[in-house]
Amino acid sequence: MQPRNMSMSGVVDLAAVKAAQEAKAKAEQTRAEAARQGGAGAVSPADLVIDVDEAGFERDVLQRSAEVPVVIDFWAEWCQPCKQLSPVLERLAVEYDGRFLLAKIDVDANQMLMQQFGVQGIPAVFAVVAGQALPLFQGAAGEEQIRGTLDQLVQVAEERFGLTGLVVDPDAEPGARTEPAAAPAGPHDALLEAAVQALDAGDFGGAVQAYRNVLSDDPANSEAKLGLAQAELLQRVQGMDPQQVRRDAAEKPADAGAQIAAADLDLVGGHVEDAFGRLIETVQRTAGDDRDAVRRRLLELFEVVGTDDPRVVGARRALARALF
Repeated sequence: MQPRNMSMSGVVDLAAVKAAQEAKAKAEQTRAEAARQGGAGAVSPADLVIDVDEAGFERDVLQRSAEVPVVIDFWAEWCQPCKQLSPVLERLAVEYDGRFLLAKIDVDANQMLMQQFGVQGIPAVFAVVAGQALPLFQGAAGEEQIRGTLDQLVQVAEERFGLTGLVVDPDAEPGARTEPAAAPAGPHDALLEAAVQALDAGDFGGAVQAYRNVLSDDPANSEAKLGLAQAELLQRVQGMDPQQVRRDAAEKPADAGAQIAAADLDLVGGHVEDAFGRLIETVQRTAGDDRDAVRRRLLELFEVVGTDDPRVVGARRALARALF
């Protein structure tokens, strides 16, 4: 499932990648705190399936997609396959316990929405995540296929956008959602904020140290891991002469150091696949310590881009072939 407009292209937006990780962590904190407080900010199971029309689309789908993936079921009363599919989606919306919201759109009453999504036939199922639309499937589908697609959707929403869904309280009154409590401050928030400020000020060394301070106390902190990888990359390229780095890489194709430096520039410039391809080719040309250094740098760059990115997935396979 390749989401439309979801993957990073062009310049790698390091701030956006970090923001997604930070959003995920804070959303998890908020979800856990709301559950601990007995459902503050919770919705009832009945609120997980909603009817949407053109007038309410922006509010009920686009705005809600900033906090939870919204699955759209395009249907009609006369559509027999719809009558088989819709109950399955409604049941799964409750079973997934707030990980997605199901929006049902009657195409007969909402022709404009049908045209905007390019629906050619029904049933048709789409999703909107953080305001971005992606097709899921069209026509009748088996429950196993539907579950697999929803699992991928939930994973993308969490890992790319930090959307962990809604808190569901079986005792909540339908439509009586309360505002969630603010997420509690984490034990390392001050250090992480200092790292962000250092990055914004161009003090990459200071950011590196701040992230390392967090990791020394909490080695599994995902935000600090990602931030450290970004800060170290920016620190490495800060004093480079790009023309000289490119010249060295062109003249010394088997030189591990030259290719590593060029790959760093490739990545910062947004040429993700070029950076990965360069290092994989260098792995094939080198051996011993040089080869291991190239491999380790490639793994670091994977962390900067995001391990769920399709380009990373493909490059991992290519690296495995090069190594073995």
